[in-house]
Amino acid sequence: MAALPTSAVIGVIGAGAMGAGIAQVAAQAGHSVVLHDNQPGAAKAGIDNIRRQLEKRVAKGKMTQGDVDNIIARLQPADAINALADSRLVIEAIVENLEIKRQVFAQLEALCSPDTLLASNTSSLSITSIAANLERPERMAGLHFFNPAPVMKLVEVVSGLATTNEVADTLYATASTWGKVAVHASSTPGFIVNRVARPFYAEGLRLLQEGASDAATIDALLRQAGGFRMGPFELMDLIGHDVNYAVTRSVFDAYYGDTRFKPSLVQQALVEAGRLGRKSGQGFYSYHEHSAKPQPAISGPVQAELPPLVVQGEPGVIAPLLERAQEAGIEVVRRESLQQDGTARLYLGDLVLALSDGRCAAERAVNEGLEALVLFDLCLDYRSASAIALAASHMTSPEAHQLATAFFQRLGMDVTWLTDTPGLVVLRTVTMLANEAADAVLQGVCSAQDGDLAMQAGVNYPRGPLAWADSLGLPFVHRTLTHLQQSYGEERYRSSFLLRRNALSEESFHE
Repeated sequence: MAALPTSAVIGVIGAGAMGAGIAQVAAQAGHSVVLHDNQPGAAKAGIDNIRRQLEKRVAKGKMTQGDVDNIIARLQPADAINALADSRLVIEAIVENLEIKRQVFAQLEALCSPDTLLASNTSSLSITSIAANLERPERMAGLHFFNPAPVMKLVEVVSGLATTNEVADTLYATASTWGKVAVHASSTPGFIVNRVARPFYAEGLRLLQEGASDAATIDALLRQAGGFRMGPFELMDLIGHDVNYAVTRSVFDAYYGDTRFKPSLVQQALVEAGRLGRKSGQGFYSYHEHSAKPQPAISGPVQAELPPLVVQGEPGVIAPLLERAQEAGIEVVRRESLQQDGTARLYLGDLVLALSDGRCAAERAVNEGLEALVLFDLCLDYRSASAIALAASHMTSPEAHQLATAFFQRLGMDVTWLTDTPGLVVLRTVTMLANEAADAVLQGVCSAQDGDLAMQAGVNYPRGPLAWADSLGLPFVHRTLTHLQQSYGEERYRSSFLLRRNALSEESFHE
């Protein structure tokens, strides 16, 4: 389906940060844009702010003044909604209130021509519900931009129950020509990003609540080992806990209390205390002047004579770790696996090192008859990761702790010891993200490709969750989730049927 031509007038309702940002995107793509806000003077103020933002780019040499003047010339402020009558597409970006949105779209349907496309930028309301009272709900869809709209690449094109494929495809093509990464989604709570991202916050909050480690350490591990741009506590402080908590509550309520989306009492307490993050000056971190950010808990330097590293079994995903060990001057000896599941074990003398599989170290040591066991966490790339989380079984001696610390420090990694917790930090976060993405695909919310693309373009994940799961091996991901569910005895960690089926059939999400 072809995109709307640049000769098509675009209407935008709402001149706040999001509405003005969307108007800027459309104008930069060459469209004439009518920006409407029912507050007198707000639309003009929105356009004036666009000019100021663009002129900052001129000052940095990233745009010419002529380009700015041309963009601003294509923007027309309007205090009356009637000015949108000739629009080919109208995008609404106003308050998240269902009844108000319904009233606005009823006005637009009466005002605009029958072939005008109608779109809502809602991040949480049902497109099906917004369009329910329209005479032609088939021309209504969601066009969910991310804030700030001129910067963030992702646009979710959301189809309601009545939305035609033609409308969705036209909006997809149009967003793509505007320089955005467009993905298709169905109108279900949270769409793609706000649904699939819930475990990123939820697992961090749970680890903190259970005393596995502190916020600064968990953030550092997800950045330095997991490759995420920000940790969950930094990101929640940036978003605002009132906003993040409200989205979690909304998704939780919309899915009839599904425990996968259960809100955190830790975050609830911050909201109740008014500690909303950066905007209030205090969240998990303090943002007041002269406040020092807490540093992650890292083990001090340990000097120890390292025996040869014996590798039993196929290393698989941890193969780069062994290469890194060899480059650090550690002798690596390879042997066949005696494990039924073929998972690799590493031996430093009597000490066993193993990648976490969702069980706590104590359980695994008892089940496998190991006296000295240290589990290590998942890394995005074991060759370049600068930090790693470890946890030991209750039978592991202080000397074995020191040996494990010395080994990973020899590889140039910051070592953090957690309390013995299932799945550690990165592994449980990644497997839960993949599990939620798999359920979204199973339920027809999106394709596997669009699910991964949305998480990378929308929230800057280092890999799409499903592609990450494919690289780890779906049987391992399914086994990890099963162990997490057994450890906690909660439905929260149940494995998606699609992930389970693909694991059993050895079928990847991206074939």
